[in-house]
Amino acid sequence: MSDERQLPGLSSRQEDILTCIVQAYSEKPEPVGSRYLVENYQLNISSATVRNEMSQLEEMGYIAAPHTSAGRVPTAAGFRYFVRRLLQTRSLTLGEQSHISERVGTLQSGMEQWMRRTAALLARSVQTASIVTPPVSQANSFKHVELIAIQGRLALMVLVLNSGSVHQRMLTLAEPVPQSKLGEAAKRINETCADMGAQQVRLRSINLPMLEREVAELTAELIDNVDNNRSRFIYRDGLSRLMNSFADEEGAQQAMRILEEHTVLNALLSELLERLPQAAGVESDVQVVIAGDGRYENLSRTSMVLSRYGDPEKMSGAIGVLGPTHINYGRAISTVRYVSNLMTNVLATLYQDGAEDVGHPSI
Repeated sequence: MSDERQLPGLSSRQEDILTCIVQAYSEKPEPVGSRYLVENYQLNISSATVRNEMSQLEEMGYIAAPHTSAGRVPTAAGFRYFVRRLLQTRSLTLGEQSHISERVGTLQSGMEQWMRRTAALLARSVQTASIVTPPVSQANSFKHVELIAIQGRLALMVLVLNSGSVHQRMLTLAEPVPQSKLGEAAKRINETCADMGAQQVRLRSINLPMLEREVAELTAELIDNVDNNRSRFIYRDGLSRLMNSFADEEGAQQAMRILEEHTVLNALLSELLERLPQAAGVESDVQVVIAGDGRYENLSRTSMVLSRYGDPEKMSGAIGVLGPTHINYGRAISTVRYVSNLMTNVLATLYQDGAEDVGHPSI
């Protein structure tokens, strides 16, 4: 559970000071002192008052004193309070929007180039590492099946799913079956199982004749296999920039492990994106995870800003950035949101044009 559950409330002055500390630390990750705040931010209060408020913030767990330094740094709870309650995100400038849309807003060069271009642009815009996954169907379901007589007892089954994927299996029948009867069997299955998932196909095929029932069972098994083995290829960029943004080697190593272990990252992305409609973040379309939010130990030194693009009912993918906990959250959120909306529009146009194959890379 995130420690946001019991974030103590702050006075307006304490919120102002916390905001200044977070902003200063994000620009330059070094301990921030009271004198620095007074000299560089228009707080209109004395250094002594700032020190007193900083002591209160430290007692509440929002800032901490590293070693014996007189300055303070934001804690994970401090970053969360700032992002959840104080951060006011700003839209990208028209120039920035134009720059991004010119480079991302087309699929003419193919899906793979689109993914790589988007990952590179996102990493440069936020000055950290980026993560982009291609769009995939969120739910595989039956579209239609064909049964083709080959020779003797052999028949070819061709299964097409609503995601556009095609699967072929050679069947050995109990006895030779003419093409006319195979066609009739396929027609009954298509009429009975249209747009159904694996379990629905099994239930609806119980009362079908033996041949159709066996084909339907194999169909359900294939749909299950596709769902269970689905994994998103992950495009990344900005790794060297990410490694240089950490103050300690342990944080850099943690970030690299996250990006290199695709199985872990895929599982993490799936779980985080499922929370987007009810996300407690700044906006419901963006998920902000700070130091693992107390739930993910392998993210304890990093932060992620994620969004889903596309249509979950058709095809969708994920984009986001990964960096140290002191990343520029306002910049990250605005950029991820804008790029996500842009990619969603590109996919919507693709569907309107009736395109079915967008050229996914092989996994």
